[in-house]
Amino acid sequence: MSKINLLYVITKLELGGAQRQLLSLIGSLDKEKYAVFLFTAKDGLLTGEAGSIKGLTLKRSRFLERPINILKDILAFVEIYNFIRKNKIQIVHTHSSKAGILGRLAAKAAKAGVIIHTVHGWSFHDYQPRIINYLYLTLERFCATFTNRIIVVSNFDKDKGLRSLVGRPKQYAIIRYGINSNEFKVQDKRIVARRFLGLNETALVVGTIACFKPQKSPLDFIKIANGIKKHIPNAEFIMVGDGRLRKKACALIKKLDLDRQIILTGWRNDIPLILSALDIFVLVSSWEGLPIAVLEAMSAGVAVVATDTGGIREVIEDGKTGYLAEVGDRQCLQNRIEELLRDGRKRDEFVRLSEERMNSGEFLLSRMVKDTEEIYSELGGGS
Repeated sequence: MSKINLLYVITKLELGGAQRQLLSLIGSLDKEKYAVFLFTAKDGLLTGEAGSIKGLTLKRSRFLERPINILKDILAFVEIYNFIRKNKIQIVHTHSSKAGILGRLAAKAAKAGVIIHTVHGWSFHDYQPRIINYLYLTLERFCATFTNRIIVVSNFDKDKGLRSLVGRPKQYAIIRYGINSNEFKVQDKRIVARRFLGLNETALVVGTIACFKPQKSPLDFIKIANGIKKHIPNAEFIMVGDGRLRKKACALIKKLDLDRQIILTGWRNDIPLILSALDIFVLVSSWEGLPIAVLEAMSAGVAVVATDTGGIREVIEDGKTGYLAEVGDRQCLQNRIEELLRDGRKRDEFVRLSEERMNSGEFLLSRMVKDTEEIYSELGGGS
């Protein structure tokens, strides 16, 4: 039986949750059943990893990029269209906002048999200028009219999409992120990790893993760290990631005299090792879909404090498996972190219940792959 030609389209292979999840999915697919192609931007920190996946044909575009650029966007559309036609693609599965629009438009024009889009947080949100919000919402509504299935990672995103009149209920499917929990069981590396990162072996360590961009609010993390330092002098902080707000972050760290308390690592590929060094993981995002970093922290046995955004409440039960605070409420976040830093037994209880949640099977990589392949088969791509 001939293989099904399956194309994934994602804007850029940076070190983000959506990108890592997609590569995990591609790496686990049945290559006897699917001939797998990936169309993405020319550069990206995970491009090398993608290129090493056996059975994957990688296409790096000169034109696909995140910022809106009418000329490049048209050229990227044409490039995707031609790629679909040339390789006789039967299923087009898009990920991320920009690729989700261009990829689906090209798939429709090229008459691909099945068109699927996974939402990793909607392209439209309350933190955009009104005209940009309206543009993305209009495009999402239009593309939904010819999308066979809209996959979301949380009920929050499903409800938001339907409230915004994007698609119909029967088009939606919820497939949670899947991770290999065993990769994060490295607490025996705690001392080694702290020495490697330049952290005090006996310090109380608070960390975050996120891109330095407005969505992730890295400056809020620094301000919270400054408040904690005044009450818990032996607390240390680590920020994993990079992005366009890095210069502002460095300037704020210097202004608040936190050079000795906050370590900036840049992007890292050894996230399990990083997590093993932490006592508390913090996420201060302004908006999210379902942050995979929280799932990884919970699997790694680290207590979590996060803003109550997106589908995170579907993973963390406030006061039981972690603490949640309103978006932008730095004082509440600081109070919760300080409480956990002072109460080791509370941290341990959060960790125990979090691990039970992660071991329930809902967030297994194998389950994510199985559910995705079932959708391909249901839509006629696996028969």
